Amino acid sequence: MATTPAPFAPFEWKIAWRYLRARRAEGGVSVMTWISLIGITLAVFALVSTLAVREGLRSDIVQTMLGANAHMDVHYRRDLQAEIPKDHLIRDYDDLSARLADMAGVEDVAPLVRAQVMGSYQGRNMPVDVYGITLDDLRDYPMIAEAEDSWGDLARFGEGVAIGGALARQLGIGVGDRLKLVSPDGARTPMGRSVRVSAYEVVYVFTSGQGFVDQSRLYMPLSEAQSFFNREGAVDQVDLRLSDPLRAEALILPVLETAGDRAYLYTWRDRAGGMIRALKMQDNAIFIVLAILVLIAALNIVSGLIMLVKNKGRDIGILRTIGLTQGAVLRVFFICGASVGTAGTVFGVILGVIFALNIDSVYAFVDWASGSGVRDLEANGFIFPSAIITASDVLSSVALSMGLSWLITYFPARRAARLNPVEALRYE
Repeated sequence: MATTPAPFAPFEWKIAWRYLRARRAEGGVSVMTWISLIGITLAVFALVSTLAVREGLRSDIVQTMLGANAHMDVHYRRDLQAEIPKDHLIRDYDDLSARLADMAGVEDVAPLVRAQVMGSYQGRNMPVDVYGITLDDLRDYPMIAEAEDSWGDLARFGEGVAIGGALARQLGIGVGDRLKLVSPDGARTPMGRSVRVSAYEVVYVFTSGQGFVDQSRLYMPLSEAQSFFNREGAVDQVDLRLSDPLRAEALILPVLETAGDRAYLYTWRDRAGGMIRALKMQDNAIFIVLAILVLIAALNIVSGLIMLVKNKGRDIGILRTIGLTQGAVLRVFFICGASVGTAGTVFGVILGVIFALNIDSVYAFVDWASGSGVRDLEANGFIFPSAIITASDVLSSVALSMGLSWLITYFPARRAARLNPVEALRYE
């Protein structure tokens, strides 16, 4: 008793391979096969490389946002209804900092005094956002300690203050000059609080690349800030830098449990929520547009298969006559289309990964071709983000391309399987 061959038997692969490499004179569609292959390859290449650049841009933006800021801020609530009224100041910050520093996932802890004052120099006045911090903690902020451009010596931080480059330009002040700070929150007197005025030498000027930091921020030694703002023995907040900022939400509850009942938190996502949402919307739009591009490229496979089915009508009739089932014929033509889609996907992923890994060479070529330096191009609005390949992006690209290719291949293959052998051989 004869047995039915298993699906995707070797002879089905041999027939499909013969059809794929057949010349047009033999009834094949090798030109359409190549067009389909190249189209899928370029579409997947565009998808993978764009997703890599998108991920690199996201990483660059996050690093820019976090380079001069904490990943998480710990604050205390006021409790004026308690038996002993309590303000918002953190007076046990040494003990709190030690407990937080021992937590898994916490890389650095920095107690801060924060306040807003007026900065004045030779008749020019600007609002200033003051951060009281120790030198060791300030060195942990790379966009400050290792700024794009800097003047002065950060090692002299204990002798003066460090200010943003844009703020220094607006005030017309430089390293060695003395900046006057005016705070309305001075000492208490019978007539109310007095205005407090002090002058500090500017020992370090930095350009972090973040406009809002460079335009308003001033760093002052923690002990001096505590004295100037009446925070003796206390701080306004404790800043945390995490080993993985993207997992900040996972640490919220453990940090709150460690910090106590009066604690509440702000994460970097709370501060940059609008930017994160905008990036997410941009990601979705990019993926949809590129998915349409892949679909258009995959439609070439349908065109090629329809032509192949038409040219191979006589062959289909003969194969059906000698005993091939409809399922076997369907699988033969499905293999033809799916092979093109799979090969194009593989080649596209390889090209996309090569592009992402050599993004610096691509930028160097653009630099050479344009005849301008990268800094000049960036000044004119060009962006040169890094490229980061992630497994999720590659897998989503592969799934999209192969899914579309295999899905649309089914319909012309099904048409070939339903071809009546009598009709196919009637005029032969």
